[in-house]
Amino acid sequence: MLSLNELTMSFGGFRAVNQCSFSVEQGTITGLVGPNGAGKTTLFNMIAGALTPTQGTIEFLGEDITALTTNERFHKGLVRTFQIPHEFHRLSVLENLMLVPPAQKGENLFSNWISRSGVRQQEEKVRQLAMDTLEFLELTHVGDELAGNLSGGQKKLLELGRTMMTDAKLVLLDEPAAGVNRTLLRKLEEKIEVLNKERAYTFILIEHDMEMIEKLCDPVICMAEGSVLIEGDFQTVRSDPRVLEAYLGEVAVAEVDA
Repeated sequence: MLSLNELTMSFGGFRAVNQCSFSVEQGTITGLVGPNGAGKTTLFNMIAGALTPTQGTIEFLGEDITALTTNERFHKGLVRTFQIPHEFHRLSVLENLMLVPPAQKGENLFSNWISRSGVRQQEEKVRQLAMDTLEFLELTHVGDELAGNLSGGQKKLLELGRTMMTDAKLVLLDEPAAGVNRTLLRKLEEKIEVLNKERAYTFILIEHDMEMIEKLCDPVICMAEGSVLIEGDFQTVRSDPRVLEAYLGEVAVAEVDA
């Protein structure tokens, strides 16, 4: 589904990502781990189109999308969430979802004049999809609440819900566990797993929560200093001495010694 070929991102003389290459198979949940500063978020920004690689190419569904804009990638089904949720905090949770689908007739001034019934019909379909999404996420009870008033975990669920309002094929999840209590984290894991197994979503997941990575992800890719250090299943990656040194550090070494 996705192929990264020697991606490099330089900022002046600093290489945040250095000749990074790997592929993502359709129907998988790929975990992307590594220490802070390993280049994970920079890599996400290149995949999503927010940054243009200094060199290298990105292929999505067999097409070179390296030069495409974020908007163009969105329309092809490549979407992302953020570590810090980007909700419209003065709109309701329901309205946040209804804003997402592209090419809505109501966005066109003339359509509101000459095709009011068509605008209303489409809006009702979008509203129903948003209501179904809230039900799936178990957020129906806060549908009319301002999105800015949600808890951190609820905002992460809303971020996931916004991807469900599109024709998403590949979803980039940037640290979904950050700032989420354990109860809502288990619910978030459950929803990601259902979307993957029952609705054919493919995910790439940046995460520091190793319990979440172990539960959801196969394969797991570890980055260090802007490059892929190792790729494999969770246990293979976790036990590799280079990973213990580069990412888990003294805590992991102590666990192994114990």
